[in-house]
Formats: sequence, structure tokens, C-alpha cells
Amino acid sequence: MHKDGYIRTAVFCLFVMALGARNHAAVIDIKTKGAVGDGKTDDGPAILSAWKEACAGASPSSVLVPPGTYMSLSVVLSGPCKGPVEIQATGATIKAPPELAKFKTDSWILIQNVKRFTMTGGTFDGQGHQIWNSTKCHDSQLTCQIPVNLRLSHVKNSLFKDITSANSKHFHIALWGCDNTVFENVTINAPENSTNTDGIHIARLNGLNITKSNIKTGDDCISFGDGSKNVRIDKVTCGPGHGISIGSLGKYPNEEPIQGIWIKNCTITGTNNGVRIKSWPASHPGVASDIHFEDIIMKKVGNPILIDQEYCPHDLCKKGIPSKVKLSNVSFRKIRGTSTTKVAMKLACSPEAPCDNVEVADINLKFHGPRGGGPASSECSNVKPKVTGKNVPQETVTKRPNPATLGTFSLDLISRRFDARDRC
Repeated sequence: MHKDGYIRTAVFCLFVMALGARNHAAVIDIKTKGAVGDGKTDDGPAILSAWKEACAGASPSSVLVPPGTYMSLSVVLSGPCKGPVEIQATGATIKAPPELAKFKTDSWILIQNVKRFTMTGGTFDGQGHQIWNSTKCHDSQLTCQIPVNLRLSHVKNSLFKDITSANSKHFHIALWGCDNTVFENVTINAPENSTNTDGIHIARLNGLNITKSNIKTGDDCISFGDGSKNVRIDKVTCGPGHGISIGSLGKYPNEEPIQGIWIKNCTITGTNNGVRIKSWPASHPGVASDIHFEDIIMKKVGNPILIDQEYCPHDLCKKGIPSKVKLSNVSFRKIRGTSTTKVAMKLACSPEAPCDNVEVADINLKFHGPRGGGPASSECSNVKPKVTGKNVPQETVTKRPNPATLGTFSLDLISRRFDARDRC
């Protein structure tokens, strides 16, 4: 079966599963377990008690969080469960305490080792404002253990729908080993100045669909760690934030390959970057392949299209030593809009592991800076992209800090003019 068909079939099965669970579920109201719902009392024990009862039932069961405002310290909801479990929280807001001292782990709400799980509705407010401004927590060594709003570990064949994550202290949603999972109509909301608040971070999973979602945050809207496979993202709006990022890759030894990523029909607005793939210089070996960006609108985005194999934030790396992460079978198609940087597309691949089979097709990006607009330009190094269709920018800008490896190219096939040194 084609990969797209596989994902659609998985989505359909998950919705059928969720519908069946709703029709036959035994409902455990957290208020019957002692939840107060005054926004001050720790209702975590009541949530955990309701979960344990639902998880122990052989037939489908639901944990009901009625409309209202609740407060909860860290809670761990563990399986395996005997039957499908759903958490219904439509109209409910659950708040984390703002004080970091009240957390002893790197998760606020952790759900782990569960299959056929559904979460419907609910706003999860991490109240992270104090943490974002902490120089201790966000120094180069990350000396604090900062909790993720919603951490999912080995939650498989599951559905998350109509949920909101707000003001997380760290990442909003972090997925690890969550095969065949669907996120639909997810809202992530944090201000532009919130630090390290990636919207959805993905790693070590096979099969994920994120659709019809809106992400506003202070870091990557969606970020991919190693081992991400067969992921489809569509109808997602992103911004503010840092865009949608594959990586950073190669920082650690024995990272698993990234393979089969489709990002389509998205809108990115006012972000530092658009769609990018990034790896560290002096990296460990790694592989990322079959990565496709298509039909994406950029609105005043810095670096709309970027491959950066020299990624080195805060100078925490050995510059000048090439990345060993191999990128191949990458495409950028039907990407249009405005760039706040003159170089609207930059493909900076590694001289030690040049990018293979990179396609650029039907790009229409114009420069729109703070002092006005004009034609945009494109640069590449250590890659020979396949350029097809009608593309803008059309003008070639000559810029070769390293003539042996860096060429600057026009995206218009008619106006491409290179000598041997400039060829990408």
C-alpha cells in the first residue's frame, strides 16, 4: 500500500475506534474521585484515581473532566490498560502550578505505555511565564529540569482531537515511540518570547498524522528528532515561532534515520524560519531521506527555505568541521509568499556528505524587508538541485565565500548561468 494510503487507512480506523469507545464507554467522573475544581486544590490524585479505574476495565472506559478550572501537580497515567481508554475534557481547563520548584520531573502530564487511547477536548495551561525569563533555566547548560506540558511515551494507535496546550514551561507536546497516532484540530498557544517552547516534538515513531491545527509559540512549531518515520502534516498554520524543522541532527551518536516526511498545505506567518533541515557541524553520522515540503504559503518569513548543515546556536559546536549527516531525496514544491531576508532559499549542505537528489519546483518567493521589498536571491553549496517549473527569484547574485564549494543559483532555468566553480 502507498504510504499516503496507509496513513489514511490508519486515520479511518482510529476514528471508528474512537466512535465505538464513546458509544460503549463506562464513564468515570473525576469529581466522584474527589476533584474540587476550584483552580487551586491539587486535583491530580483524583485524575489518577479515575484513570486507574478506567484503565483496569476490560470494556472501553472514559475519564470525564467536567467543564471548569482545575489545578494539578505532575501526574503519570500509565498502562498497559485492559481496554480502550478515553479522556474527555471538553470545556475544562487544567492548570499547572507556575512554580518550577513544585516539579520533580521533566513532565507535567505523562501518558505512557497505552494503546487505543483517545483524548478529546481540554486546555492544558502550563503557566510558564516565570520560567521563560529565567537565565538559570535557559542558559547554555540548561541547568534546570523543565517540564513538558504533555509528554507521550509509547502511546500507540491513538487519537488526540480538539485539545489545547497553552503557555508550556518547555515543549508543549513531546512524542516518543507513539506509532500510528493522529492529532486533529490541536491548538498550541504561547507568546513569541516564550523560550524553548516547541509546539510538537517528534522522535522515534512510525506513523503520525497532524492535521487542521494552529500553532503559535516561541520556538519550532513542529520539530523532528531522530527516528521519525512516515509522518504526514497538513493544514497546519504556524506562527509566531521558528517554523517547521527537521532536526537538529547529528548531535548524539547512534541517532536513528529520519525517513518519509510529508509537509503539505500549510501556512507559515511571521516566523524566524520557514521549512528547514538542520544538522550540527562536527556531527556524528546520520541519515535523513524522503522529506517533502509542498504547497506552503510563507507570509513575511525569515529564511523561508533552508537546509543548514552548519547549524551552531550559541557557538556550542566546532565550527569548520563538516557535518556527517547525509540528506537525500528532498523536495521543495509550490512554496510561495514573502521573505524578510534577501536570501529566500539557502541550501547549505555538508562538503563531507553532499545532499543527493534535491528537487526545487514552482517556487515564488519575494523579498519583503523592513525597509521595503525587491527581488530575492538563492544560494546553495554542496548540492546540485533539480530545478523544474516556473520559479522566482529569477536573478542570480554572485556570492562565493568559499569558491570551491559555494554557488549561487537562479531558480529560473532560462536565466541560469554558471561556470564550473558555481555549479550546484
